[in-house]
Amino acid sequence: MSVVRISLARFDASQYDTIRQMLDEAQATLAPAIRALKGNLAFYAGIDRENCAMHNVSVWETLDDAKQMDTLQVMLDLGPPFVAAGVRFERPITNHETLWAL
Repeated sequence: MSVVRISLARFDASQYDTIRQMLDEAQATLAPAIRALKGNLAFYAGIDRENCAMHNVSVWETLDDAKQMDTLQVMLDLGPPFVAAGVRFERPITNHETLWAL
């Protein structure tokens, strides 16, 4: 079965508009790079205003495919600007074996 990769981060409520804009702008560089990776089945980036959180959730054919994200340079390059804007990334990023699906 597939692997679901979940990356979560939190930020202060006052930073919502800034973080949302940064996430929107990140799509321009991230989308082509992620599409080019082997085994990507889906990728979602989102933000939760109420809980001051952002996420990247992706679905991969294998664990090795999911782990490509650990070294994707465009993703790594985006980390420091988000941290500078007050984002606190939860670590480790988790890769979940899918046990069942609907």
